[in-house]
Amino acid sequence: MATAERGTEGTVTRFFAEPLRDYVVHCPEKPVSLLQAGCTAPLRELGLGQLAEDGFEFSVNAVDADHPLARRVLEDTRDAYDDVLIGDLRTVPIPQRKYDVVYCAQLIERVQHVELVLDRLVSALKPGGLLLLRTADRYSAAALLDRLLPGPVRRAVWSRLHPDVPGPFPVVFEKSVCDQGISSYTLMRGLVIAARRAEVTLPDHPAGLSSSVRITCAAISRLTRGRFSNAHDELLYVIRKPQDRFARVV
Repeated sequence: MATAERGTEGTVTRFFAEPLRDYVVHCPEKPVSLLQAGCTAPLRELGLGQLAEDGFEFSVNAVDADHPLARRVLEDTRDAYDDVLIGDLRTVPIPQRKYDVVYCAQLIERVQHVELVLDRLVSALKPGGLLLLRTADRYSAAALLDRLLPGPVRRAVWSRLHPDVPGPFPVVFEKSVCDQGISSYTLMRGLVIAARRAEVTLPDHPAGLSSSVRITCAAISRLTRGRFSNAHDELLYVIRKPQDRFARVV
């Protein structure tokens, strides 16, 4: 897919690729149905290409908020999807219990009503399905810097750090977009976090700008006494929806 080819962010990530392969191998229904929530997500990190080479088939749909950047990307890549949904993520008609996997990356940090949006994505999963979630962390130094920078500066920095990736999207970062918020959400919904990881995703090039951003993030972390950490900027989760919707997490 074209969205999976954008920039260095598109490399395979074992954190997602390995549990996805395990799920696909044991999935009784073929083709495996996947919903990509957030059109700029680097689909290649799921390792779909390797799975396709091994003979597995996928049906891939996409959904995103009605935003000019999202519309531009989806118009460029529409032929890569079986279906594309654009609209208010609180009301756009996403079929329930249709998808084996929902891949949500680079989305919840830029939308409002995060828990409602996640509810709709979880509802779209079949029992036993996987939610692969990648998000920036509200309480990282990089996220605070992103919120503080004036619009023109944000756009200039983004275009140099991510020259092949559309953006930047508007800054939202609701309070639940953090590890504590996501953990609380999964607990309240009876979901199981199978794996989690924090990553530093700031590109190394251009070297001068990257170094300046890192130094600024380190200063933010020190000035806030670690409340806004520079140890990571993104959070990754493999979340499993129980087969039994009345199952309790112990």
